[in-house]
Amino acid sequence: MTWPNETWHPIGDITDIPLRGARCVKTPRGKIAVFRTAENEVFAIEDHCPHKGGALSQGIVHAKAVTCPLHNWVISLETGRALGADQGAVRTLPVRNENGALSIALGSMMMAAE
Repeated sequence: MTWPNETWHPIGDITDIPLRGARCVKTPRGKIAVFRTAENEVFAIEDHCPHKGGALSQGIVHAKAVTCPLHNWVISLETGRALGADQGAVRTLPVRNENGALSIALGSMMMAAE
């Protein structure tokens, strides 16, 4: 998806985030968790679980999801939705990767449709 009129905010290099890991970025809109999958895909979501507010950036990354470290809720990195029987969602943000330089679009925070 392209975001032609978006203002992009640099957040670092892809190598700053370990494979299957995360980095927390403080923004005017709150803490954003930026994840890197084993396939080198990068996703950005709000850094709090919709269940009890656990820091998703401290969770376990697997495939295109993260497991919350508090109560094992699994959150889709693509949609921000809780997976399985759990219900709830966090906002997602567009991420741009230009030769490893990462940027996020704060103006386009999207909430997954229930």
